[in-house]
Amino acid sequence: MKSSDLFVKALENEGVEYIFGIPGEENLDFLDSLQGSSIKLILTRHEQAAGFMAATYGRFTGKPGVCLSTLGPGATNFVTAAAYAQLGAMPMVMLAGQKPIRQSKQGRFQIVDVVGLMKPITKYSEQIVDGSNIPSMTRDAFRISMEERPGAVYLELPEDIAEEQTDAEIFEVVGHRRPLPDHKSIAAAVAMIEKAERPLLLIGAGANRKRTGDALKQFIDKTGIYFFNTQLGKGVVDERHEQFIGTAALSAHDFLHCAIEAADLIINVGHDVIEKPPFFMEKGGKEVIHINFFPAQIDDVYFPQLNVVGDISTSVSRINEQVSSAKHKDFSFFARVRDEVDARVTKYFEDERFPMLPQRLVNILRNNLDAEDIITLDNGVYKIWFTRNYKCYAPNTMLVDNALATMGAGLPSAMMAKQLYPDRKVVSVNGDGGYMMNSQEMETAVRMGLDLVVIILNDSAYGMIKWKQEGMGFNNFGLDFNDMDYIKFAESFGATGYRPETHDEFEEHLKTALNSKGVHLIDLPIDYSLNHSILNVLIKDSSTLIA
Repeated sequence: MKSSDLFVKALENEGVEYIFGIPGEENLDFLDSLQGSSIKLILTRHEQAAGFMAATYGRFTGKPGVCLSTLGPGATNFVTAAAYAQLGAMPMVMLAGQKPIRQSKQGRFQIVDVVGLMKPITKYSEQIVDGSNIPSMTRDAFRISMEERPGAVYLELPEDIAEEQTDAEIFEVVGHRRPLPDHKSIAAAVAMIEKAERPLLLIGAGANRKRTGDALKQFIDKTGIYFFNTQLGKGVVDERHEQFIGTAALSAHDFLHCAIEAADLIINVGHDVIEKPPFFMEKGGKEVIHINFFPAQIDDVYFPQLNVVGDISTSVSRINEQVSSAKHKDFSFFARVRDEVDARVTKYFEDERFPMLPQRLVNILRNNLDAEDIITLDNGVYKIWFTRNYKCYAPNTMLVDNALATMGAGLPSAMMAKQLYPDRKVVSVNGDGGYMMNSQEMETAVRMGLDLVVIILNDSAYGMIKWKQEGMGFNNFGLDFNDMDYIKFAESFGATGYRPETHDEFEEHLKTALNSKGVHLIDLPIDYSLNHSILNVLIKDSSTLIA
């Protein structure tokens, strides 16, 4: 058969459901082969957005999402999405075309060494130089993408290879079981936990990938240990739990950090070095148990005394089987910290000022969404208040990028979430800067027939950097831009737009949008003026609590 036909069969064999992207001239054989396939092609308006959608598919399912581009500028538009998937541990396979490699009639026109370009930011980057290699290279690409730690891979199919004939056969997909933890490391972890006076549990990104929530909840309930999470660990255990202290959303000086300072042992489950450190180790300070699929990467602020390596869920379950209840330990300080966090997290939930405070927005959204409904965040200063103040009741119900932290991913990730979970409500929260980086995908969302709510937090500036600029004592310069009519813009794509002028109007518009068909955009004026004062109070009050 034609090599492009074989390639499509190899992708079907891997269970591929969707391919997102923009085909070019160099993909036409592949596109022709795709016509009779079970795989659905979803045409986007920019390759970067296609990559974000593929990465989000991988984040939700654990299977690689697939995206497609042409050569040169099409493939280079995948670079940010590749870094997004690679740092965020999301399995993704990028496919791209290329000019003929055996005989070119156009010299170097549009030819860039994309394979070489992708190598530093992917797990695997190769060009297919013979149709007979397609089965093995496809199987290898998907295997590598999914293995811990998951990430991005890149495959390039030149025109002349796509059209050549081959009699190669597809490889069977053979899975594997993750290795189990060593019994000696489990025994050592149990001994450290039982010896500690003030143990504290941290849930990180790796725990979210493999759905370890049941095992962790059983451990928490048995021992009485208090826990906190990173931004990428939100929702692994229901954050309404009475022993949940909070999310490490700020770099320091939150009340959460008071608990960390008081702990003599941190049980760190699913730590991922790409996240901002939720705590800092010092020599001679607290002990740390590292529970993950692989040993800890050592640096100046992270050098755990024990590695428990293997399947995370199994490791936690086996520790739980052997550990004694820790409820006799004195956790009263952690309970006090929890109460302080809760009091401050909710302080501005009912604030009536308009433009709206981000904390009030958090509360309104939490009150209008069910446990399994999904919020996706783009990147901006509001991300701090959402991750700190919005309690997640289930895994992956807040998609936040605390790895590459790129702007422009919020809308495409929400589109993928709604495509996968049509019965859940999905809200995409974006700054006005990040939204405009992939706003063209509103047309894609409308064309896909998605029921989606998009909120723009409008301050007519790159607010995160403006906030940092002010905090460092610099003059306000270079970060403001003109406002625009987001309502007309949304309507031009076939979406419905709203511009509330009060809290009541916003909540009314939100309820209408959440319970209506189609894509709905809300242009919400936002007030970040309290950011510095809230943080200054936190620094002062948390220092008092520690003392």
